[in-house]
Amino acid sequence: MSETPKNDNNGLPDSKDGLLQEAVLASDEQQASKIVESMSSQEVLREASQMKADDRDQLITILPPETAAELVEEAPVGLAVSIIEGLDSSVAAKIMDELQSDTQADIVQEMEEEDAEAVLSEMDAEAAVDVRQLSQFDPDTAGGLMELEVFSFTEDQTVGAVLKRLVEGDDEHEHYRRQYPYIVDATGKLIGIVPLRSLLGSKRSVRLSEIMRPPISVKPAMGQDELVKLFDEKEFLSMPVVDEQGILLGIVSRIELAEAELERAEQQSLSRQKVGDELRSMPTLLRSRRRLAWLSSNIVLNIIAASVISMYEETLAAVIAIAIFLPMVSDMSGCSGNQAVGVSMRELSLGLTRPIDLFHVLRKELSVGIINGIVLGILIGIVAWIWKGNLYLGMVIGLALSINTLIAVSIGGTVPLILKRFSIDPAVASGPLLTTITDMAGFFLVLSLASLFMPQLLLA
Repeated sequence: MSETPKNDNNGLPDSKDGLLQEAVLASDEQQASKIVESMSSQEVLREASQMKADDRDQLITILPPETAAELVEEAPVGLAVSIIEGLDSSVAAKIMDELQSDTQADIVQEMEEEDAEAVLSEMDAEAAVDVRQLSQFDPDTAGGLMELEVFSFTEDQTVGAVLKRLVEGDDEHEHYRRQYPYIVDATGKLIGIVPLRSLLGSKRSVRLSEIMRPPISVKPAMGQDELVKLFDEKEFLSMPVVDEQGILLGIVSRIELAEAELERAEQQSLSRQKVGDELRSMPTLLRSRRRLAWLSSNIVLNIIAASVISMYEETLAAVIAIAIFLPMVSDMSGCSGNQAVGVSMRELSLGLTRPIDLFHVLRKELSVGIINGIVLGILIGIVAWIWKGNLYLGMVIGLALSINTLIAVSIGGTVPLILKRFSIDPAVASGPLLTTITDMAGFFLVLSLASLFMPQLLLA
């Protein structure tokens, strides 16, 4: 006997799993809207992401544009694009008009050109112009991260005008709370900024020209790493973005930058796992193709590593014990190399390291590699000696791991910088390169050293 579900104030069960999809399948718009109102945007997004594309499109169509826009804002870019592209262009345009300008640009940049143009043609004309402008900038720059909605005033306006706008613009308050009052002249050129402390400590009749300060601004081309460094130096809520003539284009907020950094970190983590920006809501064949591209390349890389082993078949046949330690040497040194990759990736993202610092990084990693290589080599050498009762086997395995650890941390620390120098995503390429090289080096070191000490190894 099933337990009767407890109802909430809306007459809906506490557990709403599946209810939304049922309402959509039944084309019950009233019930679907009722369920959505009772759920958080994250809960709705979770349900929507698990629906078939047609059902999800129907759900989004049912919802008011403002509610649908909240879901799109919450969604990863890939899912947001899928949602917008699946809708009729007129419906998609209404939702797009409700989004923040930076989100609009992110979505349009990822859409098929034909679909993007169809939606832009249906959008508010002014908003469409703004989106086209933002879409010109690289997503990882100030221009790509900026919001066009700016809390701006002229120098002859008063403190009272600023406070009035904050009070009356309830819908805008949440957005503008991340900004300062920016002062522009008649041409739109940024000429000053009003600190919040000065604003709150001044009489309402005081002109903004009397309390404004010279602005610190950035150009649209400034990269994300440079922005992170600047925000670390300056404890600002936001930073104005200006063109070459000093015209105020938009602002980059600390919150938006932090979200972009989090997204980038997540993307880098996924890239190292060779899944990129994959979502389970994507078509199955697309997901399969993306994964196979990396998995197939690994076959080639492993064949290269295996070819090293084939060169020493006689050595392996003579001393079977070596085969036990081959994966240990490659895996342990690989782990050391991945630690170095992680540190370099973090320092690159924080702007603490640049490709020009290659030799500095190499010097630092060599010192760590020598220490860790010696310690790990001694430990595994002792294990091999005690396990198999052959001192020379311990020496071979220990020495191989020591040298390979040094190689691994050197590669792990420097390869991300080299790839960055040539505009190759280090998060994607560093892993396969490191794995292949450390495997080949590890196998070669163990087997060549074993060949050198073959007479002593055969005595055991």
